[in-house]
Formats: sequence, C-alpha cells, structure tokens
Amino acid sequence: MADENWTLTIKPKRKLLDLQLRDVIRYRDLVYLFVKRDFVLQYKQTILGPLWLVIQPLFSTIMYSFVFGNLANIGTNGVPFLLFYYSGTMLWTFFAGCFSDASNLFINNANLFGKVYFPRLTVPISNVFSNVTKIFIQFLLLMVFYVYYIISGAPIRGSLWIFAFPLIFAWLAALGMGVGIIISSLTTKYRDLKQLVTFALGLAMYATPVVYPMSSIPSRFSWVNFVNPVSAPIELFRIWFYGAGSVSSAMILTSLGITVAMLFLGLVLFNQNEQNFIDVV
Repeated sequence: MADENWTLTIKPKRKLLDLQLRDVIRYRDLVYLFVKRDFVLQYKQTILGPLWLVIQPLFSTIMYSFVFGNLANIGTNGVPFLLFYYSGTMLWTFFAGCFSDASNLFINNANLFGKVYFPRLTVPISNVFSNVTKIFIQFLLLMVFYVYYIISGAPIRGSLWIFAFPLIFAWLAALGMGVGIIISSLTTKYRDLKQLVTFALGLAMYATPVVYPMSSIPSRFSWVNFVNPVSAPIELFRIWFYGAGSVSSAMILTSLGITVAMLFLGLVLFNQNEQNFIDVV
C-alpha cells in the first residue's frame, strides 16, 4: 500500500468580519444552482406554476382595493387603486420573503451544512436572488399596468428616479436579510421565537404604508412609520413612480442607518454562528 502524504494547514481563527467573499465569488455557480433549485421546488407539480407569482399579489390587490379603498374609503393620494395596492403588496412580499428565508436559514439548512463544505454565505445570498427573480416578474406586470394608466390619462407624475428602482429592491433585500439572520441566530436556541416572528411579521404589514398612504396617518402616530425602516423605501417607490406621497430626509436616513446596522450585525452573527450552530440545532 503506497504511503499517503498529508498536509496539515494551521490557520488563525477567523475574524468576525472575515466573510470569505472571495470564496463566495468562486462558488457563484452554486448560488445559481440554489436559486434554480428553490424556484423549481416551489412550483413543482403545480398547475399554474410561476403564474402564482402574479396571481397572489393580484388577488391581494383586489381584496385591499375593496376593503380599504371602497369599504374603509381610505384615499391613495390620487393613485389608481390597482397601482397603489399592487406596488405596496409587491414590495412588502419581497421584504417578507427575504426576511423569512433568512430567519429560517440555520434550521432549514442544518442537514446541508452538516454534510459538505461550501461558503455558507452562498445560502442567504441565493435566497435574496430567488426573491429578486420573483419581484422582477411581478414588477414587469406592474409596468404593464403603469403604461396602461399613463395612456389612459391617470394623474401619474413619475420622475426619472424610476430608473433607480433596483436601489429600492437592494434596500429592502439588505434589511430583510440582515434582520432575518439576526432572528435565525436566536431561533437555533429558542424555537418558540419562530412562532412569534411569524405572527409579528403579519402584524408589521399594517404598521407599514402598504395598504394606506403615510398622509392618512394621524400625526400622533407618525413616529411608528418613522422608526419602521420598511416604510421609507415603500413610500419612496411610490413617490418616484406616481409622484404621490411624502417622506422626509430624516426618515430616509433613519431607515438607511437601521438597514446598514441590521445587515452589519446580521453578517457578524452569521460569521460567528455558522461554524458551530450545528451543535445546537
């Protein structure tokens, strides 16, 4: 039997901010495979397949238009109901998807992480790209409605900022991923937190200007949207596309500050926990 030569490599302990981004770039094909896997598994053995991506927000838009627009008579700053509620639903669903995927990161991938080595950061990144794929499909339908209403003479005053819409997507993705990873780091030890988070996410939508404009909020409750980091990007999206709505610079900076802080803290916790969480799950 031939002698086997082994090489022992001793490396210093990884720093908290060492995210091994070079390895992530080297494994970019794996990110693509994860995105493809998630997309195929989600719509496998369904009759309508990816059409559900637009059917679900459309049904939600119709329901919100009836309940909040007609029954509750909540105004939309002159924006057609379809555009107002569809865009809000689309953006919130995107944020919630990024958050939910990240918050279940360690639990859902425990078996995979325990079997083979690969840069763990590829998983949350692939989750974000999966949700980006979905929102771009929904965004295309929004553009169809948008062009229709412009041709119909609806009072829509979009600006050149509409071409910067990917920044809104990146903003929401970073926020959802950051907060989600923080929650995921906690749910590996405290499983009850997962149930609480699901409940809280459902309530959080109504503390965000998804089904109502910020202008309809009484001044004594305006602080709720000010400290809610999801409110600013959604309201800013409507301002860019419809010319309706209002958001202060202070609110935008606060939201961006919270987003950066949550993403930074999430990545630090991820880097700290991804090496030993398998012993806890």
